Amino acid sequence: MGSELAPLIAVVGSDGSGKSTLSADLLAHIQQTRRAEAGYLGLGSGEQGRRIGRWPIVGPPLHRWLDGIADRLRDPGEPIPGLFAARYALRRSRRRRAKFDALVAQRRAGITVVTDRYPQLEVPGLHDGPILAGRATTLRLAAIQAEEGALYAEMASHVPTLVIRLHVDIDTVMARKPDHDRALIARKVETVPLLAMGGAPIVDIDATIPYEEELALATAAVDKALAEA
Repeated sequence: MGSELAPLIAVVGSDGSGKSTLSADLLAHIQQTRRAEAGYLGLGSGEQGRRIGRWPIVGPPLHRWLDGIADRLRDPGEPIPGLFAARYALRRSRRRRAKFDALVAQRRAGITVVTDRYPQLEVPGLHDGPILAGRATTLRLAAIQAEEGALYAEMASHVPTLVIRLHVDIDTVMARKPDHDRALIARKVETVPLLAMGGAPIVDIDATIPYEEELALATAAVDKALAEA
């Protein structure tokens, strides 16, 4: 799907891999030769949780409780923790879908898009995949999970023109993002290679090499993809 759309470049990888920096520099490069805009599909839940954790007195325990719910939502081995959590996840996924629809409208208008994340189905619970990765224990939960899954299937059917997949080790991420949860970062780092992104062309880059080299590799890949689009 998407042959009538302008190109889209997606930069994906773990937290701390430098997605935002690289996508911004790629956008600036592309804008030298064509109309291009940034696309953002994140929900800001991680930073929102960390802000809550800094509230006086109630912040830390509330942050731990929210993190516990989030962990259970994203763990395929855990049951979905109730109807309230499922509905909350579905609302957030609908919000992402609205952002995605706006991004598609930009592409239909002939605008090339660079985004530092992209919806996918290969790794539920992580990397902007379906939030409800756990087991549905009731028919109602199963229906909500199926509705959310359909949203992501529709989004993922718009295969990017090029995916730049950034790889980084856990220690590097923790040095860059010391306030992040190490166990969660480990899961994200380990699952990056599973991101097939619907069969999109993928260029793998080591995000621990000097940034000038990383940017040169990414820029060359983008130029080639755009020339062939």
